[in-house]
Amino acid sequence: MTDSAPILVITCAAIAREVNEIKKRGAWSQMDLQAITADLHSRPEKIPAAVAEKIDLARDQYEHIFVAYGDCGTSGELDRVLDERGVKRLPGAHCYDFLAGRENYELLQAAEPGTFYLTDFLAQHFQRLVIEILGIDRHPELKDMYFGNYTRLVYLAQTESDEITALARAAAEQLGLRFERLFTGMGEMVPALDAAMQEAMWRS
Repeated sequence: MTDSAPILVITCAAIAREVNEIKKRGAWSQMDLQAITADLHSRPEKIPAAVAEKIDLARDQYEHIFVAYGDCGTSGELDRVLDERGVKRLPGAHCYDFLAGRENYELLQAAEPGTFYLTDFLAQHFQRLVIEILGIDRHPELKDMYFGNYTRLVYLAQTESDEITALARAAAEQLGLRFERLFTGMGEMVPALDAAMQEAMWRS
């Protein structure tokens, strides 16, 4: 291994701030981060190849690599490329799962299946990542096509921010959905990243 950090975390940009905050809290100077654009969530079939490329390019620099992604709509393909490379990832199907906690998320879904979720990042970038990418800004009639079966918007808040809460509430109003806010903090990301760091240090 070179003199670089012993562990690389490849993260979706949508949770890069949270991963970096966890790194700071843990004082993990030996962790490096590389982010992949959150825009790929509109084309999830491209996520596995993007993650695999990052891993393959980093092999000569890092003995330990961890991926901060859920399955994110790849239908198991991300897990396949990670298994081939012996790399682990965050548990869960998507960021809502590991931010809310799997049990809490399942309860939310069971209570009201027609729920649309926002995180801090998605609330801040709602217009670009939802309205513009789905073409609703250009074709307003698409709103009902995409969101006609939804009844509420749940904002999974990582921070106590009045500004971001206002953005999330505005997104709910724009979509015509009932608004709810649930503070999650970093959720299950903390123990998962801590376990990855402990494993990296144990192997070093």
